[in-house]
Amino acid sequence: MTTVGRYGTTANRMFGDWLAHSSEIYGGGGNVVVHLVSLYGEESLFGGRFLIAGGRMSQMSDFASSPIFCSFQNNSFCGRPKAAADSTYYGSYPAATWAFRMKGRPRKDLYIQAGVYFAENGIYQNYQHRTGFKFNGANIVGYEIPIEAQWEPHFGPHHDLPGHYKLGFVYDDVRRADNYYNTAGQSYYVYGGKQLMRNSSWQTYFMFDQKLMNYPGRPKSAGLTFMGGYIYNSPHTAVRDFEVYGALMSQGLIPGRPEDMFGVAFSYVSIAPGTRDTTMAMVAAGDYSGMPNHATGVQTNAEVLEVDYSINVMRGVTFRPDFQYYIHPNGQVGLRNSAMLGFKSYVSLF
Repeated sequence: MTTVGRYGTTANRMFGDWLAHSSEIYGGGGNVVVHLVSLYGEESLFGGRFLIAGGRMSQMSDFASSPIFCSFQNNSFCGRPKAAADSTYYGSYPAATWAFRMKGRPRKDLYIQAGVYFAENGIYQNYQHRTGFKFNGANIVGYEIPIEAQWEPHFGPHHDLPGHYKLGFVYDDVRRADNYYNTAGQSYYVYGGKQLMRNSSWQTYFMFDQKLMNYPGRPKSAGLTFMGGYIYNSPHTAVRDFEVYGALMSQGLIPGRPEDMFGVAFSYVSIAPGTRDTTMAMVAAGDYSGMPNHATGVQTNAEVLEVDYSINVMRGVTFRPDFQYYIHPNGQVGLRNSAMLGFKSYVSLF
Protein backbone atom coordinates (compact mmCIF):
# COMPACT_ATOMS: atom_id res chain seq x y z
CA MET A 1 0.00 0.00 0.00
CA THR A 2 1.33 3.44 -0.97
CA THR A 3 -0.15 6.84 -0.13
CA VAL A 4 0.96 10.39 -0.83
CA GLY A 5 0.04 13.99 0.00
CA ARG A 6 0.19 16.39 -2.97
CA TYR A 7 -0.80 20.04 -3.02
CA GLY A 8 -0.66 23.11 -5.22
CA THR A 9 -0.25 23.54 -8.95
CA THR A 10 2.64 23.50 -11.37
CA ALA A 11 4.52 26.66 -12.38
CA ASN A 12 4.54 26.04 -16.14
CA ARG A 13 0.86 26.97 -16.38
CA MET A 14 1.84 30.56 -15.57
CA PHE A 15 3.21 30.89 -19.11
CA GLY A 16 0.53 28.83 -20.84
CA ASP A 17 2.05 25.35 -20.95
CA TRP A 18 -0.14 22.30 -20.24
CA LEU A 19 1.99 19.62 -21.90
CA ALA A 20 4.92 19.12 -19.50
CA HIS A 21 4.73 19.98 -15.82
CA SER A 22 7.82 21.74 -14.55
CA SER A 23 7.74 19.54 -11.47
CA GLU A 24 6.42 15.99 -11.25
CA ILE A 25 5.29 16.31 -7.63
CA TYR A 26 2.11 18.27 -8.46
CA GLY A 27 -1.14 17.09 -9.98
CA GLY A 28 -3.59 14.25 -9.58
CA GLY A 29 -3.34 14.13 -5.79
CA GLY A 30 -6.60 15.89 -4.98
CA ASN A 31 -5.00 18.40 -2.56
CA VAL A 32 -5.67 16.03 0.33
CA VAL A 33 -3.48 14.83 3.20
CA VAL A 34 -3.73 11.17 2.16
CA HIS A 35 -4.23 10.07 -1.45
CA LEU A 36 -4.09 6.35 -2.23
CA VAL A 37 -1.52 5.58 -4.92
CA SER A 38 -1.62 1.78 -4.93
CA LEU A 39 -2.96 -1.17 -2.99
CA TYR A 40 -2.10 -4.61 -4.33
CA GLY A 41 -0.70 -8.03 -3.53
CA GLU A 42 2.23 -9.73 -5.25
CA GLU A 43 3.34 -13.36 -5.25
CA SER A 44 6.86 -14.52 -6.19
CA LEU A 45 7.25 -18.02 -7.66
CA PHE A 46 10.09 -20.23 -8.90
CA GLY A 47 12.81 -18.50 -6.95
CA GLY A 48 11.68 -15.03 -7.99
CA ARG A 49 11.64 -15.79 -11.71
CA PHE A 50 7.87 -15.40 -12.02
CA LEU A 51 5.79 -12.69 -10.36
CA ILE A 52 2.01 -12.28 -10.19
CA ALA A 53 0.39 -9.09 -8.92
CA GLY A 54 -3.17 -7.85 -8.64
CA GLY A 55 -5.10 -4.98 -7.07
CA ARG A 56 -5.12 -1.21 -7.44
CA MET A 57 -2.00 -0.58 -9.51
CA SER A 58 -0.51 2.21 -11.61
CA GLN A 59 0.17 1.08 -15.17
CA MET A 60 2.92 3.65 -15.76
CA SER A 61 4.77 2.51 -12.64
CA ASP A 62 4.95 -1.02 -14.03
CA PHE A 63 5.42 -0.35 -17.76
CA ALA A 64 7.46 2.26 -19.67
CA SER A 65 9.17 3.10 -16.38
CA SER A 66 12.72 3.50 -15.14
CA PRO A 67 14.26 4.28 -11.74
CA ILE A 68 16.51 6.93 -13.34
CA PHE A 69 13.77 9.00 -15.02
CA CYS A 70 13.51 11.13 -11.89
CA SER A 71 17.17 12.04 -12.04
CA PHE A 72 15.40 15.02 -13.60
CA GLN A 73 12.45 17.10 -12.43
CA ASN A 74 10.46 18.04 -15.52
CA ASN A 75 7.48 15.84 -16.29
CA SER A 76 8.85 15.25 -19.80
CA PHE A 77 11.09 12.67 -18.10
CA CYS A 78 9.99 12.17 -14.47
CA GLY A 79 8.28 9.82 -13.58
CA ARG A 80 7.95 8.67 -17.24
CA PRO A 81 8.20 10.41 -20.64
CA LYS A 82 4.99 12.39 -20.97
CA ALA A 83 3.94 10.88 -24.30
CA ALA A 84 3.85 7.46 -22.62
CA ALA A 85 1.00 8.72 -20.42
CA ASP A 86 -0.74 10.68 -23.18
CA SER A 87 -3.99 8.81 -22.64
CA THR A 88 -5.99 9.94 -19.62
CA TYR A 89 -7.06 6.32 -19.18
CA TYR A 90 -3.52 5.08 -18.48
CA GLY A 91 -3.00 4.98 -14.73
CA SER A 92 0.09 7.03 -13.90
CA TYR A 93 1.37 8.02 -10.46
CA PRO A 94 -0.46 8.94 -8.29
CA ALA A 95 -3.48 7.36 -10.05
CA ALA A 96 -4.26 3.65 -10.08
CA THR A 97 -6.90 1.29 -11.47
CA TRP A 98 -7.89 -2.32 -10.95
CA ALA A 99 -5.27 -4.45 -12.65
CA PHE A 100 -3.54 -7.82 -12.96
CA ARG A 101 0.09 -8.28 -14.04
CA MET A 102 2.44 -11.20 -14.75
CA LYS A 103 6.22 -10.91 -15.08
CA GLY A 104 8.67 -13.66 -15.94
CA ARG A 105 12.43 -14.02 -16.39
CA PRO A 106 13.29 -16.74 -18.91
CA ARG A 107 16.93 -15.62 -18.55
CA LYS A 108 18.83 -13.68 -15.92
CA ASP A 109 19.27 -10.72 -18.29
CA LEU A 110 15.74 -10.71 -19.76
CA TYR A 111 12.23 -10.19 -18.47
CA ILE A 112 8.87 -10.26 -20.23
CA GLN A 113 5.73 -8.90 -18.64
CA ALA A 114 2.09 -8.34 -19.55
CA GLY A 115 -1.01 -7.18 -17.78
CA VAL A 116 -4.62 -6.09 -17.93
CA TYR A 117 -5.45 -2.64 -16.54
CA PHE A 118 -9.10 -1.61 -16.43
CA ALA A 119 -9.65 1.89 -17.82
CA GLU A 120 -11.66 4.24 -15.61
CA ASN A 121 -13.16 7.64 -16.28
CA GLY A 122 -11.82 10.54 -14.24
CA ILE A 123 -8.85 8.89 -12.53
CA TYR A 124 -7.06 12.26 -12.37
CA GLN A 125 -10.15 14.29 -11.50
CA ASN A 126 -11.28 15.37 -8.04
CA TYR A 127 -14.92 14.58 -8.78
CA GLN A 128 -14.12 10.87 -9.13
CA HIS A 129 -10.83 10.07 -7.43
CA ARG A 130 -9.96 12.92 -5.09
CA THR A 131 -8.59 10.55 -2.42
CA GLY A 132 -8.03 7.45 -4.58
CA PHE A 133 -10.14 5.30 -2.26
CA LYS A 134 -13.06 4.87 -4.67
CA PHE A 135 -12.97 1.14 -5.38
CA ASN A 136 -16.25 0.41 -7.21
CA GLY A 137 -16.22 -0.42 -10.90
CA ALA A 138 -18.91 2.04 -12.00
CA ASN A 139 -16.36 4.15 -13.89
CA ILE A 140 -14.76 1.28 -15.84
CA VAL A 141 -15.11 1.94 -19.58
CA GLY A 142 -12.68 -0.58 -21.06
CA TYR A 143 -9.24 -2.07 -20.56
CA GLU A 144 -5.59 -1.79 -21.60
CA ILE A 145 -3.22 -4.67 -22.33
CA PRO A 146 0.44 -3.63 -22.08
CA ILE A 147 3.25 -5.99 -23.11
CA GLU A 148 6.92 -5.26 -22.45
CA ALA A 149 10.29 -6.98 -22.77
CA GLN A 150 13.56 -5.71 -21.30
CA TRP A 151 17.12 -6.88 -22.00
CA GLU A 152 19.71 -6.10 -19.32
CA PRO A 153 23.23 -6.63 -20.72
CA HIS A 154 26.59 -5.80 -19.12
CA PHE A 155 29.16 -4.50 -21.59
CA GLY A 156 32.87 -3.75 -21.25
CA PRO A 157 35.93 -5.98 -20.72
CA HIS A 158 34.98 -6.40 -17.07
CA HIS A 159 31.21 -6.58 -17.71
CA ASP A 160 30.77 -3.51 -15.50
CA LEU A 161 28.77 -1.28 -17.86
CA PRO A 162 25.10 -2.19 -17.26
CA GLY A 163 22.34 -1.30 -19.68
CA HIS A 164 18.58 -1.65 -19.95
CA TYR A 165 16.78 -1.89 -23.32
CA LYS A 166 13.02 -2.21 -23.37
CA LEU A 167 10.42 -2.57 -26.11
CA GLY A 168 6.74 -2.25 -25.38
CA PHE A 169 3.28 -2.17 -26.92
CA VAL A 170 -0.09 -1.19 -25.44
CA TYR A 171 -3.52 -2.00 -26.85
CA ASP A 172 -6.50 -0.29 -25.26
CA ASP A 173 -10.13 -1.19 -25.79
CA VAL A 174 -11.69 2.18 -24.95
CA ARG A 175 -14.01 4.25 -27.16
CA ARG A 176 -12.40 7.62 -27.80
CA ALA A 177 -13.19 10.51 -30.11
CA ASP A 178 -11.05 11.03 -33.20
CA ASN A 179 -9.05 14.25 -32.90
CA TYR A 180 -10.01 15.46 -36.41
CA TYR A 181 -12.65 13.47 -38.31
CA ASN A 182 -16.42 13.33 -38.05
CA THR A 183 -18.48 10.28 -38.98
CA ALA A 184 -18.46 11.40 -42.65
CA GLY A 185 -14.67 11.46 -42.80
CA GLN A 186 -14.43 15.26 -42.75
CA SER A 187 -13.20 17.80 -40.22
CA TYR A 188 -15.71 17.76 -37.36
CA TYR A 189 -14.96 21.42 -36.62
CA VAL A 190 -15.18 22.73 -40.21
CA TYR A 191 -18.13 20.65 -41.41
CA GLY A 192 -19.86 19.86 -38.14
CA GLY A 193 -21.45 16.53 -37.35
CA LYS A 194 -20.52 14.04 -34.67
CA GLN A 195 -16.89 13.23 -34.00
CA LEU A 196 -15.87 9.80 -35.23
CA MET A 197 -15.54 7.40 -32.31
CA ARG A 198 -12.58 5.01 -32.39
CA ASN A 199 -13.24 1.69 -30.67
CA SER A 200 -9.61 1.12 -29.75
CA SER A 201 -6.18 2.69 -29.76
CA TRP A 202 -2.54 1.73 -29.23
CA GLN A 203 0.96 2.83 -28.27
CA THR A 204 4.46 1.48 -28.87
CA TYR A 205 7.80 2.51 -27.39
CA PHE A 206 11.52 1.82 -27.21
CA MET A 207 13.51 3.00 -24.20
CA PHE A 208 17.05 2.41 -23.02
CA ASP A 209 19.77 3.51 -20.67
CA GLN A 210 23.41 2.50 -20.91
CA LYS A 211 26.40 3.20 -18.70
CA LEU A 212 29.15 4.39 -21.03
CA MET A 213 32.12 4.56 -18.70
CA ASN A 214 33.28 4.24 -15.11
CA TYR A 215 35.46 6.79 -13.37
CA PRO A 216 38.74 5.17 -12.20
CA GLY A 217 39.27 5.19 -8.47
CA ARG A 218 35.64 6.09 -7.75
CA PRO A 219 32.80 3.96 -6.31
CA LYS A 220 31.07 1.45 -8.58
CA SER A 221 28.03 3.71 -8.87
CA ALA A 222 30.10 6.57 -10.34
CA GLY A 223 30.29 7.01 -14.10
CA LEU A 224 28.65 8.41 -17.22
CA THR A 225 25.23 7.11 -18.33
CA PHE A 226 23.14 7.90 -21.40
CA MET A 227 19.41 7.30 -21.69
CA GLY A 228 17.05 7.83 -24.58
CA GLY A 229 13.80 6.69 -26.08
CA TYR A 230 11.01 7.01 -28.61
CA ILE A 231 7.27 6.75 -27.96
CA TYR A 232 4.70 6.61 -30.75
CA ASN A 233 0.96 6.86 -30.13
CA SER A 234 -1.99 6.26 -32.42
CA PRO A 235 -2.23 9.62 -34.24
CA HIS A 236 -6.03 9.46 -34.44
CA THR A 237 -6.70 9.69 -30.70
CA ALA A 238 -3.53 11.17 -29.18
CA VAL A 239 -2.55 14.69 -28.25
CA ARG A 240 1.14 13.82 -28.68
CA ASP A 241 1.71 11.41 -31.57
CA PHE A 242 5.38 10.92 -30.69
CA GLU A 243 8.16 11.96 -28.32
CA VAL A 244 11.93 11.61 -28.62
CA TYR A 245 14.16 12.20 -25.61
CA GLY A 246 17.78 11.84 -24.58
CA ALA A 247 19.85 12.57 -21.48
CA LEU A 248 23.35 12.33 -20.06
CA MET A 249 23.99 11.75 -16.35
CA SER A 250 27.41 11.92 -14.74
CA GLN A 251 27.73 10.71 -11.15
CA GLY A 252 30.89 11.22 -9.12
CA LEU A 253 32.63 13.35 -11.75
CA ILE A 254 34.20 15.62 -9.13
CA PRO A 255 36.80 13.86 -6.93
CA GLY A 256 35.60 13.59 -3.36
CA ARG A 257 31.94 13.96 -4.39
CA PRO A 258 30.98 10.36 -5.32
CA GLU A 259 27.22 10.83 -4.81
CA ASP A 260 26.83 14.14 -6.66
CA MET A 261 25.27 13.95 -10.13
CA PHE A 262 25.24 16.33 -13.08
CA GLY A 263 22.54 15.85 -15.71
CA VAL A 264 21.37 17.36 -18.98
CA ALA A 265 18.24 16.22 -20.84
CA PHE A 266 16.24 17.20 -23.92
CA SER A 267 12.76 16.21 -25.05
CA TYR A 268 10.97 16.81 -28.36
CA VAL A 269 7.20 16.29 -28.49
CA SER A 270 5.16 16.31 -31.70
CA ILE A 271 1.48 17.21 -31.62
CA ALA A 272 -0.69 14.69 -33.49
CA PRO A 273 -1.64 15.87 -37.02
CA GLY A 274 -5.37 15.73 -36.31
CA THR A 275 -5.02 17.80 -33.15
CA ARG A 276 -2.79 20.29 -34.99
CA ASP A 277 -5.17 20.62 -37.94
CA THR A 278 -8.18 21.10 -35.66
CA THR A 279 -6.46 23.96 -33.83
CA MET A 280 -5.47 25.47 -37.21
CA ALA A 281 -9.11 25.43 -38.35
CA MET A 282 -10.29 27.03 -35.11
CA VAL A 283 -7.66 29.78 -35.29
CA ALA A 284 -8.51 30.46 -38.95
CA ALA A 285 -12.14 30.91 -37.92
CA GLY A 286 -11.17 33.19 -35.04
CA ASP A 287 -12.70 30.74 -32.56
CA TYR A 288 -10.47 30.52 -29.50
CA SER A 289 -13.12 29.24 -27.11
CA GLY A 290 -13.15 25.58 -26.26
CA MET A 291 -9.88 24.77 -28.03
CA PRO A 292 -8.50 21.31 -27.16
CA ASN A 293 -5.81 20.87 -24.50
CA HIS A 294 -6.17 24.42 -23.13
CA ALA A 295 -4.63 25.72 -26.35
CA THR A 296 -4.74 29.41 -27.24
CA GLY A 297 -3.30 28.96 -30.73
CA VAL A 298 -2.08 26.37 -33.22
CA GLN A 299 -0.24 23.45 -31.59
CA THR A 300 2.66 21.90 -33.52
CA ASN A 301 5.60 20.77 -31.36
CA ALA A 302 7.26 21.48 -28.02
CA GLU A 303 10.76 21.04 -26.63
CA VAL A 304 12.15 21.09 -23.10
CA LEU A 305 15.81 21.38 -22.09
CA GLU A 306 16.75 20.62 -18.49
CA VAL A 307 20.08 20.92 -16.65
CA ASP A 308 20.52 20.01 -12.99
CA TYR A 309 23.12 19.16 -10.38
CA SER A 310 22.29 16.91 -7.44
CA ILE A 311 24.31 17.73 -4.30
CA ASN A 312 24.61 15.06 -1.63
CA VAL A 313 24.51 17.27 1.49
CA MET A 314 24.71 14.40 3.95
CA ARG A 315 23.36 10.89 4.32
CA GLY A 316 19.67 10.94 3.35
CA VAL A 317 19.68 14.60 2.28
CA THR A 318 20.11 15.91 -1.29
CA PHE A 319 19.68 19.36 -2.79
CA ARG A 320 19.27 19.71 -6.55
CA PRO A 321 19.38 23.13 -8.31
CA ASP A 322 17.49 22.85 -11.58
CA PHE A 323 17.24 24.89 -14.80
CA GLN A 324 14.55 24.31 -17.44
CA TYR A 325 14.01 25.99 -20.78
CA TYR A 326 10.69 25.63 -22.64
CA ILE A 327 10.68 26.04 -26.42
CA HIS A 328 7.18 26.52 -27.88
CA PRO A 329 5.31 26.10 -24.56
CA ASN A 330 2.11 24.08 -24.98
CA GLY A 331 3.29 23.26 -28.50
CA GLN A 332 2.47 26.80 -29.63
CA VAL A 333 4.88 28.90 -31.68
CA GLY A 334 2.92 31.97 -30.60
CA LEU A 335 3.90 31.57 -26.94
CA ARG A 336 7.26 32.96 -25.87
CA ASN A 337 10.02 30.58 -24.88
CA SER A 338 10.37 30.47 -21.10
CA ALA A 339 13.18 29.75 -18.64
CA MET A 340 12.72 28.45 -15.11
CA LEU A 341 15.13 28.13 -12.22
CA GLY A 342 14.32 26.17 -9.10
CA PHE A 343 15.43 23.30 -6.92
CA LYS A 344 14.36 19.94 -5.62
CA SER A 345 15.22 18.64 -2.17
CA TYR A 346 15.01 15.15 -0.76
CA VAL A 347 15.12 14.17 2.90
CA SER A 348 14.97 10.55 4.07
CA LEU A 349 14.36 10.05 7.78
CA PHE A 350 14.67 6.28 7.87
